[in-house]
Amino acid sequence: MQRRVRLAYGHDGLEVDLPAARTTVVEPRHLTVTTPPERLVRDALRAPVAGPPLREVVRPGQSVAISICDGTRPQPRELMLTEIFAELEGVLRPDDVTIMIATGTHRGNTDDELRAMLGEEILGTYRVLNHDARDDSTLVWRGRHGADVPVWLARDWVEADVRITTGFVEPHFFAGFSGGPKLVAPGLAALETVLTLHDARRIGDPKAIWGICEGNPVHDDVRAIAAATGVDFACDVILDRDQRVVAAFGGEVLAMHAVAREEARRVAMVPVDGLFDVVVTTNAGHPLDQNLYQAVKGMSAAATVVRPGGRIVCAAECRDGFPDHGSFREVLASADSPRALLDSIAARERTVPDQWQVQVLARVLDRAQVAVHTGFLDADDLRSAHLLPCPDVGEAVDEALAAAGPGARVCVLPEGPLTLPYVA
Repeated sequence: MQRRVRLAYGHDGLEVDLPAARTTVVEPRHLTVTTPPERLVRDALRAPVAGPPLREVVRPGQSVAISICDGTRPQPRELMLTEIFAELEGVLRPDDVTIMIATGTHRGNTDDELRAMLGEEILGTYRVLNHDARDDSTLVWRGRHGADVPVWLARDWVEADVRITTGFVEPHFFAGFSGGPKLVAPGLAALETVLTLHDARRIGDPKAIWGICEGNPVHDDVRAIAAATGVDFACDVILDRDQRVVAAFGGEVLAMHAVAREEARRVAMVPVDGLFDVVVTTNAGHPLDQNLYQAVKGMSAAATVVRPGGRIVCAAECRDGFPDHGSFREVLASADSPRALLDSIAARERTVPDQWQVQVLARVLDRAQVAVHTGFLDADDLRSAHLLPCPDVGEAVDEALAAAGPGARVCVLPEGPLTLPYVA
């Protein structure tokens, strides 16, 4: 008997048939939330976890910088910004505001992408900037913080009278959880700052992994930078599988994020009874699966429950390719095996852009083979990345199960990294 499972893939999804008796499907816990998302965000702004409500943070005439996620994240930006501006009505003028896209080292978002992210009214009313980690003229030195991280941040952020971060919280494959202080660094940081935060030592640490923040060298430094350079108010949300807001938190950035990530842990981390021979994963569909770089997160989620020597099958549309910008493709092709990649990265004296994503992928590939189903990368592209092409997900699973033997099992993560399985 077959079980039909719908995978989050691109805009439209992908349905696959898998052997019912051998298949375990792991999904985020279903939350019944009747409060409208606007009200959840508004309540978070008015009744923060710690610190004063937003309206008491901003005074008339002050300049305000608001950090938001870039287009590779499903943050409900328009909703959150609309509630912030409504809460500050009569206090804040549009000319006082700069909305800053926290791109980190990603490319800036196009006009069309910004329109989809923010809506015509916000885009036409407020100043919106794509952060550029490589443009020294837009950056300001802020000292060394955390474990000796050299910190440059965006000038428009640093020089604002009031700094507000907005984001969403989910488990992150090497920073523990997303959101909160990450909207400062790496989000609005210089390339050198990002390279230090993502160096081989930090990324290779056993605690640089899903669900761990304290003691995680990446997140420890991210928190230290936010605390040292100043955030005046922070607002994060938690999303369900349909990218609807199911919880919102506001207030002092570190206290807010600590509470938000515990709720995210409850929603998104699910125990399983052991390791699996085959794990099918995604990168949660659009916009998260728009390139192979981002899809590493879904593969990393699968690696937490695949047995050594097993098979991961990842369905990620990759409409934006590897992508072509950045160093991801070049670094991936710089060695002839995953183990050689890990050795090469560990031996580097200087971090190069995107090596962290390659390091994580190589670690996954050192544990299991990975096949990728995608409509925008051909077989040669995938093989150059040490990946196997997968024209049909169902057939790939059947073949892997047959090779593993009669007792083999498959785990499915239809929402990819939005659900993190762990062995109880």
